[in-house]
Amino acid sequence: MMMEKIVSLSDGENIDELQQYLSSLTDDQLTMVVTNSALKGKDIGAIVKAIFKGSPPSTPKGASRRLLLYQHCIPLCDSGDLQTEVASDILGLLMLETHNLPGPSLAQLASLFVDAIKTGKMGNGKSMELFPTVLTALASTEALSYGKGELSGEEYKKQVINSLCSSRWDPQCVIHLTTMFRDVPLSPEELQFLVEKVLRMFLKLDLQEIPPLVYQLLLLAAKGCKKQVLEGIISYFTEQDLRQKEEQNNGEISDLEVQSVPEDQLRHVEGTAILHIVFAMRLDHELGREFLKSLKGSQGDLCPFSIALLLSVARIPRYEEQVFELLKGAISKDLKNEQLRHGSKFLQDLLPQRCSLAQMILDTVKNSVFGWDHVTQGLVQLGFILMDSFGPKAAPFGKTAAEGAIVTAKTPTQQACRLGGQVLLEGFKMHEPIRVEILEQVLNRLVTKTATPVTHFIELLSDIVVSAPMILLESSSKVTETFDHLSYLPLATVQGLLKAVQPLLKVSMSMKDALILVLRKAMFSSQLDGRKSALTGFLLLLKNFRVLGSLSSSQASQTISSSQVQVDVHSRYNSAANEAFCLEILSSLRRCLGQQADVRLMLYEGFHDVIRRNSQLASSIMQTLLSQLRRYYEPEQDLLPPVKLESCISAQGDQVFLQEPLSHLLSCTVHCLLWYQGMSQPNAGESDNDDDDEGGVQAELQSLLESITRRMIKCELEDFELDKSAEFSVVSSVGVKNSIYAVLVMGVYEVLMEYNFTKANYSKSVFEEVLELFKRYNKMAQILREKSGKGKSSKSPRSLLSIGFVSTLLTALFRDSTQSRDEALTVLRSSGDFLRYSVSVALQKVTQLEDTGHTDGPDGQNTDKTFRHLCDITSVLMWRYTNIPCAVEDAGKEKRCSVSLLCLEGLLRIFSTCLLRYPARLVQLLSANDVSVGEDSHGPEKHSVTEKTSFYIRQFQRALFTQLSGVEEDFNSKEAQLLVNILSVLSRQLEPSSQQFGEVITWTVKVCKETSFEDAAFSKGLLSLLFSLHVLYKSPVSLLLELCQDIHSQLGDIDQDVEVEQQSHFAIVNMKTAAPATLLVLSQVGRVLDEVDWLIAKKKGQLVPDKPSPGDATQAVRQEDPVEKALTLQLGALLTALNELVQTALPPGVCTNTLLGELSRTYTTLTTLVKYYIQLCSGQQGVLPVRLEKLVKLSGSHLTPQCYSFITYVQSGELAGVADDKKKKKEGEAVNSASVKLLRETKAIPNLIYSIEQYEKYLITLSKKSKVNLMQYMKLSTSRDFRINAATLESALQEQDDSQQTTVSQQPEESQEPRKKKRKQ
Repeated sequence: MMMEKIVSLSDGENIDELQQYLSSLTDDQLTMVVTNSALKGKDIGAIVKAIFKGSPPSTPKGASRRLLLYQHCIPLCDSGDLQTEVASDILGLLMLETHNLPGPSLAQLASLFVDAIKTGKMGNGKSMELFPTVLTALASTEALSYGKGELSGEEYKKQVINSLCSSRWDPQCVIHLTTMFRDVPLSPEELQFLVEKVLRMFLKLDLQEIPPLVYQLLLLAAKGCKKQVLEGIISYFTEQDLRQKEEQNNGEISDLEVQSVPEDQLRHVEGTAILHIVFAMRLDHELGREFLKSLKGSQGDLCPFSIALLLSVARIPRYEEQVFELLKGAISKDLKNEQLRHGSKFLQDLLPQRCSLAQMILDTVKNSVFGWDHVTQGLVQLGFILMDSFGPKAAPFGKTAAEGAIVTAKTPTQQACRLGGQVLLEGFKMHEPIRVEILEQVLNRLVTKTATPVTHFIELLSDIVVSAPMILLESSSKVTETFDHLSYLPLATVQGLLKAVQPLLKVSMSMKDALILVLRKAMFSSQLDGRKSALTGFLLLLKNFRVLGSLSSSQASQTISSSQVQVDVHSRYNSAANEAFCLEILSSLRRCLGQQADVRLMLYEGFHDVIRRNSQLASSIMQTLLSQLRRYYEPEQDLLPPVKLESCISAQGDQVFLQEPLSHLLSCTVHCLLWYQGMSQPNAGESDNDDDDEGGVQAELQSLLESITRRMIKCELEDFELDKSAEFSVVSSVGVKNSIYAVLVMGVYEVLMEYNFTKANYSKSVFEEVLELFKRYNKMAQILREKSGKGKSSKSPRSLLSIGFVSTLLTALFRDSTQSRDEALTVLRSSGDFLRYSVSVALQKVTQLEDTGHTDGPDGQNTDKTFRHLCDITSVLMWRYTNIPCAVEDAGKEKRCSVSLLCLEGLLRIFSTCLLRYPARLVQLLSANDVSVGEDSHGPEKHSVTEKTSFYIRQFQRALFTQLSGVEEDFNSKEAQLLVNILSVLSRQLEPSSQQFGEVITWTVKVCKETSFEDAAFSKGLLSLLFSLHVLYKSPVSLLLELCQDIHSQLGDIDQDVEVEQQSHFAIVNMKTAAPATLLVLSQVGRVLDEVDWLIAKKKGQLVPDKPSPGDATQAVRQEDPVEKALTLQLGALLTALNELVQTALPPGVCTNTLLGELSRTYTTLTTLVKYYIQLCSGQQGVLPVRLEKLVKLSGSHLTPQCYSFITYVQSGELAGVADDKKKKKEGEAVNSASVKLLRETKAIPNLIYSIEQYEKYLITLSKKSKVNLMQYMKLSTSRDFRINAATLESALQEQDDSQQTTVSQQPEESQEPRKKKRKQ
């Protein structure tokens, strides 16, 4: 056999014989030997070695035989017919001999491989292991013939790689090829070419093949092109995500289409890819640095995949801080950008809407459910970082910035904090492993952050409890640990925490018991806040553990400890246990009745809610209240006053303070009694067998209240020792005592008014009593106002009327037209003071609701009921205002503002409150008012916000128009300002694209153009409204120009010899209102500059990556860039407007200072724009847009000279001011005020001059770069090395003849804008 003969010859010493034998075989015979041997897997190594031994590469025959062997073995190994070990052995032997092949053979082998790849005939790709060795050997050969000439081996290798990367690859061989290229030495250009090719192939591969390819690419990236590899991988997954999202959105429409990639498959692939990348970064820190650098450079263009990748990278300690800083900055920036874009139509038109980063982060949370455990830890950290960094801050003096949960997050900071909460809540719902950590962290923050508000953490805890109460029970020990700290926490935190975990207390006995133990201890705390916390907790428990059915009092009196009562967790209620539990708590609470006024106050405010929720406790509570009230009640019917005020205060040393808030005790008693009577009336028939003592308590309370009412009406102020001669100063103890008495007495009167009105059933005699009570109240209030008026202005004490009663009272007074009630109501309606008082209390309640999110008294904490009352009050106030305008009211002139004005103020407050506290329910509020029924109540619901709001707007517009139609003497400025404020609040609710919004703008412009009232405050309000609307409609620069022309025309020119062309676009601008209008205009200028700065920064960010692009291609595009065009036009219009203002004789002080500030900002913005074009010209030889040249011309030839004239005007004005001061005041004072003014000016003027000079400096640079002489438009600046004394110069000039004087006076005219001015003749 040939095979054995070759092996035996090879083993022998005679190589010549072996060579002769091999030469005698034909090629086919030789290949047959190799094939048979390989298939059998027997002696193949020996055969190959023998063939190499008998084929010396130096002889042509030997070389061709070697080549034949290679050409035969390569396809053989790829065929898949051989055992793996056999194929590996063959390839190993071939590799060892590759470097001995001559150049032409290597070239042939290389083209064999390339052809196999191009035609996709690579089989299993096993032979690819040999290709790097062939290429390496090829690179080291001297020269090879190529075409007609010769190439060095290195060049030839480059040609091979080039041809390979240019050809079409079979998707199956991409991974083999990428693996193979890792062993090929590549130049940077070749590597880049290769990486681009592999990244292009991503889209053609099956999704499952992506992770191994990513892994191989990352290994390849060790050679270089790291940034390119990472960006390519990220952009591939971003594209997949977008496609997935589109399919999901369209999928709702057409379910028939087959989804190209199932979502779970895509997410698992992404997860694996992320793991590979993070693993590579752990080993190669350069890769990590490149990744973070590329994300920082790309202006925060993140996508869900890159966010997930970042969060995984954050697990590597060295990158953790950088990653979270990057994410925090990107989120904050994105939210700010969105806010800026949202507030300006100009920016909305210019830039398309993008998917917000916040939404992407929430998408990442959603995607992480597909086994992305490596991302979840980062999400938790990110959530807490956002909540800690952007949460509410402590206001000065330790107060929280805003009480009560504000429903909508408005500022970017609030939105970022809200996002952190959403991330944690969603993460908590989805991932079990992180739940314990999230809960621990939240509770830790509640306990440790006592100095800053923790409302956002309480909200999160509350959401977690609601979303997964049973999961929390597993971690109940964490919650009970937190209870131990209750008595040391701020009261607001305790209230929030207990309210949040309250659903858990119903299902967990152990948690409830732990809480009760803690609360009992806190009840005896030495700290007042600790005792208040205990009270809060007990009241909450009483409200929520309802006692069903009634138990006889004998049963109830048995003391059963709550810990003895075992409740089956799954039974809904165990009323006997609950009753025992509640009565035990009540006995604890009775201790509070002997504590400080603050504690008692909380108890009284809580009792009413407890009775409403837990009616079986009514008799116990009312018994308690009665016994407490008896302490302060004077039982002798003939004695006045009926209450013992001296028992309500206590003294310590020379300090007097309130001990018993009697009016609140009375208020609580009245509300509980009224509620109880309301409850017992419907089922009076059934209550025969009720306990007698309940009826007894009720009857006794009623007679007690009647007696107090009767005697309080008889009381004069002297009976309380509170007549006009009494002292109310806060300094002396007598004054403090009298102030406390006065507040208590007024409170008692108010409570009695509410009780008697409610009980009266519209009886005339009782209403007369109510009016008598009010007169006594009012008298007291007036004295208090007069006395405190001397000192600092003090508000009237907070009213004790409940918001529900205020709503009932207003409806009765203004809207009730029932015939039978008319006579009784006329008694109250006849008193103007009473009407004013009713509306002002409503105003007070609404203000309290806006500030804190709740009101005093019953139902004050119940948002739904409060909102219902708010709707009723709105309806009444609106009806009252629209039907009885101010002008019709017959009160005296100083009281003309009276009820209608108070109604208007109330409406303004209500609309603001509704938008702050109930933003989603505005339509409900507006619909509640039946005024609008006639016009559009039948309209469809979907556009009712705009519809309803615009109906209200028309009502208020009508009222304002009526005001403005009269003569100026009848103009009520306060009413007009309130109307403007209401219009601005309501118009913000209109959709800016709606027709109604356009109508409001048109109307506002019309009013501004036609109203010429000289009322500064009103004109300021109206112009603010105009600007706030206009900016959502289009850019305000054209408006600014017209206003600046009007101001110039009204105030005259800085050169007194110049007559300004009379122009009046807006009549609202007149001599008196021009200065405030100037400040408003300048604030708008600032806003436009903000937008322009932001756009330039955005353009600069896009410039960086584009630097290498060739100039010719982009030159045409540059010319027409819409953003550059828009911002140049904005600046041009702004310069024209400022040019008007700079020539205006503005009053020295705030106006001139602000203008100087805005001018230097304008020049700074121009400088930024010039720097941008310098960068542009450095990157590519672009031609400067003609628009920019025009802008530079406008700034240089018009604005800059005027700025210097204006500086001279300001300085001469200041000197004149100092001279006047010296005449008017003592010299010391004059010098003092002058130095203050001078200090202010010295900052503004040099800043402006510096900005102008910086601008000119960069213009010179730009001129050189762009080969355009921009400096031709610049005038030489004024020399400021010395200053001419104006007074000396003037006296010298007077000695000169007239002709010379004329010459001097005409000099400034050269730099004035010629269009505007003409000389006075």
